[in-house]
Amino acid sequence: MSSETSTNTLHPWQFFVLAALGCATAVTFLVREQGVAAVILLSVIMGATALVGIAVLHVVRPLLQTSTESSLTLGQRTRAALEQEKAIVLRTIKELEFDRAMGKVSDEDFHAMSTRLRSRAARLIKQLDAGSGYREQIEQEIAKRLTTAGVSAGAGTNAGRACASCQTVNDVDARFCKACGAKQ
Repeated sequence: MSSETSTNTLHPWQFFVLAALGCATAVTFLVREQGVAAVILLSVIMGATALVGIAVLHVVRPLLQTSTESSLTLGQRTRAALEQEKAIVLRTIKELEFDRAMGKVSDEDFHAMSTRLRSRAARLIKQLDAGSGYREQIEQEIAKRLTTAGVSAGAGTNAGRACASCQTVNDVDARFCKACGAKQ
């Protein structure tokens, strides 16, 4: 059973519906001697109040929610789906270039298709780059791994061996100098 149809949780909008039904029932019992018009009028007022409450909930909820859901989806699509589509588009560009080199596609057709595919790839890359919520997660994971390896996060950037040629401080596990390229 999906989480949307689950009956285990009470959603906020359901609270307003239940409150409106409860209030309409209470009003019906309280004013039933005053006539049908009074009961209908007060029931409509309770329904309108519930609708206003639901509308306010929909307006206020995005302002109060954290942005954890936005890191999972980018423009109504998951990051994995976007990366998969990007890989497909880039592979299609390679195949198109290969077909052109083999003489299967004319230059005019190649330029038209290549322009469309490259603009699509650029849009996908921009969309993926817009979801930058992963940076904090990556930094936390790196800090955790450095801590478990016995290196503190601050010391990890300064610890290392100095290059014999240029005296640049390199990482402990570096085989070549990052400045001059000399073998360590």
